[in-house]
Amino acid sequence: MTSAVNSAPLIEKHTIGYVPPQDRHGKVRDLFTLWFGGNIAPLPIVTGALGVQLFHLNLLWGVVAILVGHLLGGVLMALHSAQGPQMGIPQMIQSRAQFGSLGALLVVVIAGVMYIGFFASNIVLAGKSLHGVVDVVPVPVGIVIGALGSGIIGIIGYRFIHVLNRIGTWVLGIGIVVGFGYIFSHVQSDDFLSRGGFNLAGWLATVSLAALWQIAFAPYVSDYSRYLPADVKVSATFWTTYLGSALGSSLSFIFGAVAVLAIPAGMDTMDAVKLATGTLGPIMLVLFLLSVISHNALNLYGAVLSIITLVQTFAYRWIPTARSRAVLSLVVLSACCVVAVFASADFIGHFVDMVLVLLVVLVPWTAINLIDFYAIHKGDYDIQSIFQVDGGIYGRYNPQALIAYAVGIVVQIPFMNTPLYVGPIAEHINGADLSWLVGLAVTSPLYWWLASRDSAYRRRQASAKVAMGH
Repeated sequence: MTSAVNSAPLIEKHTIGYVPPQDRHGKVRDLFTLWFGGNIAPLPIVTGALGVQLFHLNLLWGVVAILVGHLLGGVLMALHSAQGPQMGIPQMIQSRAQFGSLGALLVVVIAGVMYIGFFASNIVLAGKSLHGVVDVVPVPVGIVIGALGSGIIGIIGYRFIHVLNRIGTWVLGIGIVVGFGYIFSHVQSDDFLSRGGFNLAGWLATVSLAALWQIAFAPYVSDYSRYLPADVKVSATFWTTYLGSALGSSLSFIFGAVAVLAIPAGMDTMDAVKLATGTLGPIMLVLFLLSVISHNALNLYGAVLSIITLVQTFAYRWIPTARSRAVLSLVVLSACCVVAVFASADFIGHFVDMVLVLLVVLVPWTAINLIDFYAIHKGDYDIQSIFQVDGGIYGRYNPQALIAYAVGIVVQIPFMNTPLYVGPIAEHINGADLSWLVGLAVTSPLYWWLASRDSAYRRRQASAKVAMGH
């Protein structure tokens, strides 16, 4: 008899539906390679460089801030990942169990917009990387090539994404270590260790950037663990995801900071990487180009699952197939190409602005989802109800979750420091953005208190459903 691993189709047939036991496959160690290899890429390198470029930290304090942020944020991200094998469904669909079938739509839309923003930003970086490697390829053509590469990977789906990242972990891991070695032995600036210094606002801002990088994965991280067998231990899923993501992201963030400090100030980050790595520069750019194309498939995949979730809320009998996912992938890919080509000059700056704003509304969702899964329901959900138009036992709206969610957003406002708005407390502490910490600290106990009071009612509903044979 052929095993599930060997008989699983190359092109993924499941979209947002429950993955039954016979279709489960893979090893938990695949999560390490997925999140390690996927985070050795240009966008985290560019983001990590902001600690020294924008927030004027020196190398020591920049590295400490990066590590603290990733180690903290990675805990939340990995806790979401551990839900995948237990539930067997994507994260955004699972949010219906906390917010209700209609109440979850806001978070689904926000997550979808964020994925599209990540995808468009990454194809801009792919275009620039390709142009840096082959001068005759214009950036717009490079953007289209990068998008098509990600599109093919995203359409094939889950298994192919994991295979590529197993290879990428070794190639990119060795590449970035060799790159570090070259930069440290060929420093071209006189102020490599002395440029910048310590300032609390800049340090906290860099910690926040790193932590929010991890939290940004939360809405889709369990999409890549949901095919694992249901008997995989929660702790195993947690640690492989956590170590892979925290280590890969930290290396990339620190690489960006090291590269911009190793050359005279004032150069674009990816140009700095090319110059700082000298003869290795073209090879590093090729590796990063391949990495961004591979990893960006996750953003396209996540965007498409969000759109499917949105549509399925109203067309509740529709659980789409691989063909529907492929068509939607091409639509999203085409739209992002148009946006990226016309906005490539300053797109990355706008992207960072957008993500910082979106994360203000994702942080309370993270708190509610984790408290509900680990403290309230302890992983025991009625999957059938999640796919019902009326939300089944979870209803169309869950007032407890929506109240906690709204409060979680409001309490962050005074602490926000985004290009669109700077809160009074953030201004008072020299611009440090602590909104995400405040959001987590307030939303978590508030939702636990509200939901605990309501759990008896939910149990009665569940018992009634069972009694009626649903």
